[in-house]
Amino acid sequence: MAKKIPFNVVFATDEDAAFPASELNTHGPTVHGWRSAAGSEVGTHDIILRFHQPAKIYRIQLLAHQYLIPEKVELWLHYSPKSLPSTPSSQYFDFLGFVALQDNANTNYKSRELQSVTVTPRRGTHLKLRLIGAHCNEYNTSGQIALMAVNVLGEDLESAAIINMGEEQQPSESPPIDTATGELALASLCDDLLFSMYVEESIVQHIRELEQRKMQAVSSERFEYARKLKLCMTALRTAGERLGRYALAKRQAVHQEDFSAAKLRKEQIEMYRECVLKQLHVQQLLESEGVLSQNDQSCEVYAGGKPTLPPAPSLQDVAHALAEATITPSSASVPNEKPLNDASTSESVGAIAASAAALHLHAKSHDELPQSPRLPMASRHSSPMSSRQGSLRRRNKSAPRNSYEDYEERAIPTLRQECQGNALLEADPNRSRSRLNDRERRQAALPILVFGSELVEQFYSRQFQDREDGLMRLRNFLKEQEIVDAETNEHAASPNKVARSAALLLHRAVRDAVYSVFNQATETVRVLFLEYVPGRVSPNEVARCVDRLLPELLAKSGDPSARLHTLAQHTILSIAACPQVAEQHLVAPALSRSVGSGTHQRLAMSRLQMLEQLVHTQGISTDKHSGLTCRALSDCGCSGIHHPAEPVRKVAERILLLVYKVNPRLVRKQLPPDDDITRRNLLYRQLFTEFDKLDLERKQELLEANKFNSSNDTDFLQPTTSTDASRLLKSKTGHPVGNDNGYVSCNGKQQYNEQLKRSMLSASNSRKGSVSNSESTEETTPKISCPFCGWCCTGNDASQLDRHYWKTCPFLTKCPQCSQVLEVAALNYHLTTECDAKDNYVVCTRCTESVHKQLYELHQMEDFCRELKTGAARCPLCHDDVNLPLDGGWKLHLLSTGGCPGNIRKRNLKK
Repeated sequence: MAKKIPFNVVFATDEDAAFPASELNTHGPTVHGWRSAAGSEVGTHDIILRFHQPAKIYRIQLLAHQYLIPEKVELWLHYSPKSLPSTPSSQYFDFLGFVALQDNANTNYKSRELQSVTVTPRRGTHLKLRLIGAHCNEYNTSGQIALMAVNVLGEDLESAAIINMGEEQQPSESPPIDTATGELALASLCDDLLFSMYVEESIVQHIRELEQRKMQAVSSERFEYARKLKLCMTALRTAGERLGRYALAKRQAVHQEDFSAAKLRKEQIEMYRECVLKQLHVQQLLESEGVLSQNDQSCEVYAGGKPTLPPAPSLQDVAHALAEATITPSSASVPNEKPLNDASTSESVGAIAASAAALHLHAKSHDELPQSPRLPMASRHSSPMSSRQGSLRRRNKSAPRNSYEDYEERAIPTLRQECQGNALLEADPNRSRSRLNDRERRQAALPILVFGSELVEQFYSRQFQDREDGLMRLRNFLKEQEIVDAETNEHAASPNKVARSAALLLHRAVRDAVYSVFNQATETVRVLFLEYVPGRVSPNEVARCVDRLLPELLAKSGDPSARLHTLAQHTILSIAACPQVAEQHLVAPALSRSVGSGTHQRLAMSRLQMLEQLVHTQGISTDKHSGLTCRALSDCGCSGIHHPAEPVRKVAERILLLVYKVNPRLVRKQLPPDDDITRRNLLYRQLFTEFDKLDLERKQELLEANKFNSSNDTDFLQPTTSTDASRLLKSKTGHPVGNDNGYVSCNGKQQYNEQLKRSMLSASNSRKGSVSNSESTEETTPKISCPFCGWCCTGNDASQLDRHYWKTCPFLTKCPQCSQVLEVAALNYHLTTECDAKDNYVVCTRCTESVHKQLYELHQMEDFCRELKTGAARCPLCHDDVNLPLDGGWKLHLLSTGGCPGNIRKRNLKK
């Protein structure tokens, strides 16, 4: 199994005096690593490592710097037997490969990259690292590079085997693989660089001893003992990472010449290490005096799985312990020296307490303010407990949170949430939510001034319960009925400031991903606009609040979740119901914008549904800025009927019908002409059918109004009889358009002219009924004609025309499946989209005809199945091409002298 190969650095091209290459010889939380000399013009840097014993190499691990990163690292291996002398000039290195390192820009230069390279097993005595190039960034403008740690994993070669083999090359073998994980099998967990760089050295030694004991316990089948050893090693690793951070903090204090803090850190390390070893019964598990039967029995510490670590002593606890240890021996000393000892004791205790308080205050301020890599040296070295712990990015998979210089001087913990949580609790055990940083304080300056920092911190907290509590407190504040007069109380905030501050906080809350928080936020938004804003907030401030909140709510209304978009729609309609919002027309213009075909189905449908609801509640307005005019609604509806989603088209049709009741001419003007070609489209056919129904209702209402007018000899201005039109047609103020007597003009001048024309027509018809028989005989006899083929007959019998359609019209045919009479040109479209048997038909990709699925292969083998000409259509009866189908081509094909060869109907025109 692979283990760590010890080595020494014997050569380096150059180095920084503060970061020598000898730092690579050891691994631990406090190592600095190697760094090239500042201002060096050397483009390639070589570092040669010599192994203590010849070894077979399996894996090489490299830990790069966070911003002093080389572009690539080449790996060279040399082997020389002990019998032969080896000097740098006589060494010949074999090229193993190279490792390309990332520029680390995606993590903002806050993480270190760990590269583990598995190489073909080869024996060697020297390893050369050639670092080429440098990734330049804003923190490395001089091209300086660094390397934090190097680890070599392999196996030692036997001396006898080396002598026997001589100069012959050892055959390649596959490295030992762990069958459980598929990774390289390690002799000890402590040999991994990820472990040894962040765990305190004394704990590493204990873990190594426990691993050996575990192997012996497994071989002797002491499985309870092995289980305890495994759990103890896991707990010791967590404690070792914490002790590593304490050791790093101690070294920082020594570097700053803060020896009081260094003394506290030293005592803290010793106290915590002693508590951990005692809590986990490490000495008992090591069995230094022989086998203990207690280890084979269950105990309380290891009964529930992972053992619980003792709480880490804080700096204040360490200071109090040192003070008590200093007072106790001084009080038992010589009585004659009691005053002097008391004075010296009080001074020392005061110095220790002041140092602990200063260090604690420094940690607290460090937690409140984020670090920067360009801070002065005094602010860089802070307590590691106060800063949030980062995570090591292995192969660009995770992102850390610490600053650049902290990675330079302190250990980076592994990806362990428990360690991060313990460190945060240790920094401030009484803290329930995160404090605001500088950026958040600048953003929330006005809300902090109005509501206080405690409530604002709840909105910025990472706990969703705190955010819910903050929203409830804000809602209760807005529900208060007492209005504080700014003139009588200078410290009270004005309603405009309260509304603006609430909008700033709610803008953050409505974007929350937690549903319960979003629910509370929407409820608070409704309270703000329906209870607090009316009568208090100025119109300009209301518009500013709506502009801030409406885009976020519109985005939420397009969420696929039903409860989210329904709640967002209800909130937007509640905002639109606010009198100040309705007067300024702040919501409807955002909803009545055209719906593009690329708009998401849920978002488009929500917008049109809300717009339809506003039309029902507020009516169609004549104010061009309201967003509810006939033109704006018709534009939005016409864009919605072309959306690919059917539910969106249905809502758009309903909006067009509402506008058509008020202004039919405008709606028809924006749609294609109402002819047979347009009605072939199912969408337009249904829409025009609804328009015809509305026209018929309006015609009946006008006829009834004409009868009423003729009986009472009144003017042509009639009171409106359409409840829908009177409800939908509104002025800018929301009142019906008309005179003081409640009469309105039926759609203005256009409807007035239509009504006049119809009344004149009815009068002429009445006169025709009273003329003599001689005048009636002079009139021509009525005729019935076919609009397709031109066939006509005299008389008023409509059944003749139906019989013609059913049997003899050459322009029409029967569907072979449902027997419906339809145009020959529409038969292919009918079979695939409208017929009851449409599921059995497909469209031929070659000739565009509708073919039964079972006959599709036979159809493609027929001679008439050929490519369609450009601009032509294919006749489904004779399979011939119809040229210019939209310009009389079908009529020429079906009604010519020869007629369509496949049409069994005969032309029968009656003059």
